[in-house]
This record gives sequence, C-alpha cells and structure tokens, in this order.
Amino acid sequence: MTTLAPPPTSSPSSGHRVAPPADGGFVARGRRLFTGPAEDPRWTRPALWAILLAATALYAWNITSISGNSFYNAAVYSGTKSWKAFFFGALDSGSFITVDKPPFALWVMGLSARAFGFGTWQLALPMVAVGTGSVALLHRMVKRDFGPVAATVAASALALTPITVAINRDTNPDPILVFLMLLGAAGLLKAVRTGRLMPLVWSAVAIGFAFNTKMMQAYVVLPAFFLVYLWAAHGSLGRRIRHLAVATVALVVSSAWWMVVVDLIPASSRPYIGGSTDNTVWDLVIGYNGFGRIFGASSSVGSAGNGASFGGSAGVHRLFNEVMGGQISWLIPFATIALIAGLILRGRAPRTDARRAALMLWGGWFVLHYLTFALAEGTFHPYYVTAMAPGIAALAGAGGVTLYRAFREGSAAKWSWVLPAAVAASAAWAIVLLQRVSGSGTRYTVAEIVVGIAGTVAVLGLLAGRFTRREGLIGFAALAAVVALLAGPAAYSVSAATSATNGTNPTAGPSTGGGMGGMGGGPGGASGSSRTSGTGGRSMGAPPSGGGSAPSGTDTRPSGSETEDRGTGSDRTGGGQAGGGQMGGGGTQVSSAMITYLKKHQDGATWLLAVATDQTASSIILESGQPVISMGGWSGSDNAMTLAKLKSLVKSGKLHYIIVSSDGGQGTNSEIATWVKAHGTAVKSSAYSSGSSSTTPSSTSSTSSTGGLYRLDASDVG
Repeated sequence: MTTLAPPPTSSPSSGHRVAPPADGGFVARGRRLFTGPAEDPRWTRPALWAILLAATALYAWNITSISGNSFYNAAVYSGTKSWKAFFFGALDSGSFITVDKPPFALWVMGLSARAFGFGTWQLALPMVAVGTGSVALLHRMVKRDFGPVAATVAASALALTPITVAINRDTNPDPILVFLMLLGAAGLLKAVRTGRLMPLVWSAVAIGFAFNTKMMQAYVVLPAFFLVYLWAAHGSLGRRIRHLAVATVALVVSSAWWMVVVDLIPASSRPYIGGSTDNTVWDLVIGYNGFGRIFGASSSVGSAGNGASFGGSAGVHRLFNEVMGGQISWLIPFATIALIAGLILRGRAPRTDARRAALMLWGGWFVLHYLTFALAEGTFHPYYVTAMAPGIAALAGAGGVTLYRAFREGSAAKWSWVLPAAVAASAAWAIVLLQRVSGSGTRYTVAEIVVGIAGTVAVLGLLAGRFTRREGLIGFAALAAVVALLAGPAAYSVSAATSATNGTNPTAGPSTGGGMGGMGGGPGGASGSSRTSGTGGRSMGAPPSGGGSAPSGTDTRPSGSETEDRGTGSDRTGGGQAGGGQMGGGGTQVSSAMITYLKKHQDGATWLLAVATDQTASSIILESGQPVISMGGWSGSDNAMTLAKLKSLVKSGKLHYIIVSSDGGQGTNSEIATWVKAHGTAVKSSAYSSGSSSTTPSSTSSTSSTGGLYRLDASDVG
C-alpha cells in the first residue's frame, strides 16, 4: 500500500509567506481577508477571489433580464402583499392555495423584495448570493482537508458546472437548497474532526432548513452524513450514537416545525396545500414531493413514470444521455476514479482520518444523488442535478490532488497510470459531449480543440514526467489536465450566462434534442414555442401593472417565450393540457384587455378571477397585481375548490368571475363547471376586446367556443 507523505512545511522558499507578528489589529485582519492566512501560498486567496468574481459574473450577468420561474415569482409577489401569504407560501395574496413546495426559498426572495422592491434583480439577487456562497463554502471545506490546490480546483469545478450556472440565474429554490446542504456538510466535518456535539446539531438544523426548501430532496445526503459520523468521529461508539440521536431530534424539529404548525391550523383558516390530495403538508411530503418522485406513483401522483421524460428515461445511463450529459456529466468519470483510488490510498489510515472521512462524505454525496436522479421514475427535471454538483466538484479537487500525490510519490507502478487514465477518460468524454453539439457555435468548436490538445499534453506530459523524473514537466501537465477538464463545462456555462434561459426548466448550452428535457431548445435552453399560458409580455420578475412602477434598473421588456415546467400536464395527471386543466383557464383567452375589464368590475372582491391552474393564475397575478384563485393547482387535479366553497366565496362577495373550460373535467370539477354555466352570466368577449386591444400567442391560452368567462353574484347562489 502506498503511503503518502504529508504536505511540505511552509517556508519562504516554497512560495509561502512568513507569518507576520500577530498584532490582532484591524488593518492586519483586513489584509488577511484579501491575502489569506500567512501559512497559505501567496496565490491561494487571490485565486479564490478570482473564482468568486467569475462565478458572480456568470450568475449575475445581465441580471435585470433574468425572468425566473413565474410560478414562484407570483408567490413571492403575493408574499410582499400579505404576511399570511408569505408564511404559508401561498400563490395568491388572498391565500387560497399554496405552491407545491415549502416556503423557505420564497421567504428569502420575499425578504429581498420587501427590502429592495419587487422586480427582476431583486428576486435573482439572493440566488446569485447563495450560488457564489456555495463556491466559497466548498473551497473552505476542501482546503481544510486537502490543501489550497484541491480547494481551487473544486471551487472552479463547482462554479463552472453548467446546470449550476443555469439554475443560479433562476428563481427555482435549488440554489438555496444546495447552500443549506453545504452548510450541513461543513457542520458535519467539523463535528467529525472535533467529536463535539454542537457542530453536528447545527449540521442537522441546516438540513432541516433545506427540507423546508425542497422537502425530501434535502434528505438524499443523510445516509452519508450518518455513516461518516458514526465511522470517523472522535469518541467512543456509544458517544457517537448518543450524538447522532440528539442530532436526529434537531433534524426532526427543524424539518417538521412548519409542517406541524400548518397542519394544526384548521383548513378553513389557511390556504389549501397545493400538490396534496388531502390538504395536508404531510401528504405533500410523502407523496408528491417524496416517494412519488422516486417511484412515479403514490397517493398524490398519477401513473408511474410521470415527468421522467424531461431528463430522459430512467436508468443508470440517464445522466450521460443527450439531455443530461452536457449539464452535469463532464467530470463524472474523473470523480469516480478519484473516489475509488482515494479510498484505497487511505485504506490503512486510522479510523478518525479526516481525509478519508471527507472522501466518504463527498463520495456518498455524489453516489447517492447519482442513483436517486438516474433511477427516479417520477417527475425529473435536468436542473435537479445541481444538487450533486458539490460532490463531483469536491472529488475532482480532493481526489485529483490525492491521485497527483500518489502519482509523484508512490512507489507502486500501478499509481503511474491512474491519474493519466482518469484525465484521459474525462477528456475523451468531454470530446464526445462537444461532438454532440458540433456546429452549434464557435465556442464549442474551440472548446473541443482545447480539450483535445490540453488532454493530450496532460496525459503524455504526466507519463513522460514520471518516467524522466522531471518535476516541472509533471506540474505543467497537471495544469494542462485542469484546462482539459474544465474547458467543456466553461463553454456551456458561458452560454448559460449570456443566452436566454427557460425560467421554469433552465438548462445550459445548445439543445441536443431527445426527450422533453430538451424542451428548452436553442442556446441556454430558451424555447421557440410560446408559453402555455400567460397574460401579456411582461418580464416575469417585473412589478405587476397594479403593483407600482418598476424600480430603477428593472427590465420590463417582454421576457420571451417560456415552456412551462410541467407544461404537458404529465407531472401530475399524465394527460391534461397545460393551461387548460380541468376547470377552465384553457377554455378562453386571457388577455390584457380582459384583465383591465376584470379590475374595473372587481367590485370589492378579494380575488380578481378564478382559473383552473397555477400557470394561468401566476401569469395573471404578475400582470394585474391582484390575487387570483387557482382552483386545481398546477395541473388542475388538486381538490382545492369545491362547489360548496365556490358558492360561499360568491355569496360573500369575495369572488365574482370564473373561467371554465369547454369540457369541465371530471368529478367535482365537472360539477363546478356545470353549475357555473347554469347560474352565471357569460361575459362576451366584445365587452372587453376591441380592435386596439387584442391577444397575442404568447399571452393567451387556447380558445374554446363553449368555455369562457362568467360573472357570478350573491343572487346567483340559491
């Protein structure tokens, strides 16, 4: 077994600074902020600042034009108008129905919007901040155990992961999820090193907040967390078990508090829980946002496999297919080899060896996410895999440096081949990925040439340097290897930062077709098709027309076309059409002229309108600045609206207008549609349309001759 020598002691001749006298003054502390600790090489902190600046530039480029996910944007806007809607994560400020996720990410964006005003950059700013923060946090963790070179490589890899760049330029909750999971990992590694309880408790609390960001996805890393602490932490086995028991209690409390509070509140005093079948958060946890994502069928999800085609068919190969390959798989070959070799190299280390514990953590993070995303039969979108990017990046840095030291210092001949083989495997795979998009643009052609040249130089240079014992050649080859590994992801990342992205299903790079995951066609994933629903050409982050003027710097231009996140309706029902749903919203046109008419004749009602689905409702909320009821949740299948509830709202004067579709759907939905058509007054399009005010493809849903807009008053309720 090869034994690796410890890193060389810092000295002036090795490029390290001599530690200055510890004066503890403000100036000295400020200097260390920019130059780093005295024991670090001189280049370490400047390199980190350069990476963080590059990451921020990628994530925030042209930030005022980032439209984001209109579904979450509408919920954030509603939260700025009502603290009740803010707490529950309601889609509308009247708090009729919630979004289908817990509200922590909405709270973060909502506080930004309350502080700076509601607009494009105000919603994107927290995502940029946590995205850059994740890069800095990963650098700190990897540096602690593997040194500055490993940390620099890991931070660069995370910053340039294409799907991470795309999602950090969006208002989906995933960037906050990743940051909270990394905070949990930081606490865990500190607890492993020290054997203390409190870092482990804070790690559990961080994962609990991550749960309140995206529910069960936050728990994917937990098996690795428990195993690493149980195996590697200081202290007796009994002490470790007791610590894990206390941390588990902290995890449960920090995860479940919001769910328990909401489910204890009478249903009549809170919004309907969107995505659930029984109006409880618990059902949302175990069903739609839990086992339904893995197995594709549960009490709250339709037939098996719903949504799987967004990222290609489920299977171990999924993350390498034409949809997913360019988003996340660039460094998977290298990370896999580095993980296996690194664990072997640390095989005889003491149980509490910090480096092996870190490799176990990052390896578990990577493997658990890979298996979860590759094999999931339920709803799966490409941007989900940003959660596995820290594991891959950490293994690229930590595992790469481990392999490099073994390559230089190991006496066994087998280690002469592992590092070159790992570089060759990932470089070859990068060329395959770039070949898939050949002809899509000059940057991809250049990237392919760079990967080919740098990869060849790296492999041949490593081998030649090893056998000729020329240290300078080995170092140059290692630098070429980093270039070869990151050139492809960098090309995709620049594309994601400089091209329009699909706010609800963001991807990076050019379209490679195949599956619904390729719906974001064109650079950056922007689709050429019109939105499935909408109400006008307003940037989804811009203030609604009823919400005041745009803050300085806010882009209120049309946001371009979008393809809805679950635009086919296959996410929940497997068949309903987006925007149409089963209770209306797809049965008539929703235009700016109609919205103007509705606002003029709202007559004191709480809600401007009731429509079938979240997509339609969110667009109208952002256009009008008024609360709008989504009767059926995302796909129209939620039982949020009943006939009795509708009658009550109409009788109390809280709702006057409703859109029903031509078919009316099934069950209760059909009952509602039938009753509305029998008792309501149909509003003819001539009442609000004119030659100068017409709808456009991007701002209307499908037209139906038998569905439409109806007016209901208290006198209509018998």
